[in-house]
Amino acid sequence: MTYVTILGSTGAIGTRTLAVLSALGDTYQVAGLAAGHNVELLAEQIRRFHPQLVAVADDDARKRLLSLLGTADAPEVLVGDEGLLACASMPAQVVVNAVMGARGILPAMAVVRQGARLALANKECLVAAGTFIMREAIAAKAEIVPVDSEHCALHQCMQSGRPSEVRRWILTASGGPFRTWPRERLASVTVADALKHPNWNMGKKITVDSATMMNKGLEVIEAHHLFAAPYDKIAVLVHPESIVHSLVEYEDGSLMAQLATHDMRLPIQYAVTYPERVDLSWPRLDLAEVGRLTFEDPDFEKFPALRLAMDAGRAGGYAPCVLNAANEVAVDAFLRNQISYSRIASLVADVLDDLHSGSPSSIDDVLHMDGLARERARLLLTKG
Repeated sequence: MTYVTILGSTGAIGTRTLAVLSALGDTYQVAGLAAGHNVELLAEQIRRFHPQLVAVADDDARKRLLSLLGTADAPEVLVGDEGLLACASMPAQVVVNAVMGARGILPAMAVVRQGARLALANKECLVAAGTFIMREAIAAKAEIVPVDSEHCALHQCMQSGRPSEVRRWILTASGGPFRTWPRERLASVTVADALKHPNWNMGKKITVDSATMMNKGLEVIEAHHLFAAPYDKIAVLVHPESIVHSLVEYEDGSLMAQLATHDMRLPIQYAVTYPERVDLSWPRLDLAEVGRLTFEDPDFEKFPALRLAMDAGRAGGYAPCVLNAANEVAVDAFLRNQISYSRIASLVADVLDDLHSGSPSSIDDVLHMDGLARERARLLLTKG
């Protein structure tokens, strides 16, 4: 029996993970579920998968959940960050971390410290605290298997050779909804425009990050930590069809690519069942139907967030943490119609200018700087 805990069970990754576990059958069992305020969906998940422990956002969510479940069906229900960490720390062979944003940092640390496999769908925790999380994972001999389709692809492509033989790690990017828009048109982007991803159905925050291409910059930093990849060996290639999920170029000139449909159940399944491959009969890729695959270099002038993120990664120290925190505040403000699309990148740049110096010596330092960066971003928002 393989026990799996899901942090962020009611989100896009969490619900797909439960679909994968259901398809895998009785040899996989849910140990714990952590969610936020969507207690109606969480109650359905509890009735279907019978977790031992559940965490929700706050006391109000706990009361509503218990009223939906009734005494007979209710597992132990904890609240807040304490509950989230309890779920992350409970015995399980695999923990899927799909918590959004920097809130996923401490749960990721808890998972690797106990030696469990971290199926990582939260890139922000490695962006902000990758040095410390990877150090703990190595010390505890814990596996980190990425769920992001791009890093999952790199993980698979690297089975073809040794890390020392890699010439380049190549992350593909769809280019988002504004790839073909002229630069001057970006001044009129609406929230609805930014949420129209051409290929993927994702949550709002990551969809906006895809539109600005900040997401790809964050993925560059994540790849740096996951694969100990030097930044000068990580490249971004725009691939509008999103069929080639990423590539690894080896020293002999060979390019290894992983191709698949736009279905997040595939990388989730890979992260949960690795190193086994299981036929769960998801829709298969038909290359003849796709017809052609195209590639182009990214436009750093049109998408300044991509360059900001890559520069922050190279700078190291506090810069990636500041970048991530400021971006979370900026995207939230954009989704609330408080700032324009183009202001997202410039707000992040302003916060980086103020707080980029220094280096953390502990996770506590990272979390402290995360708070400072958010505070600074909110202050700049009030100033316009």
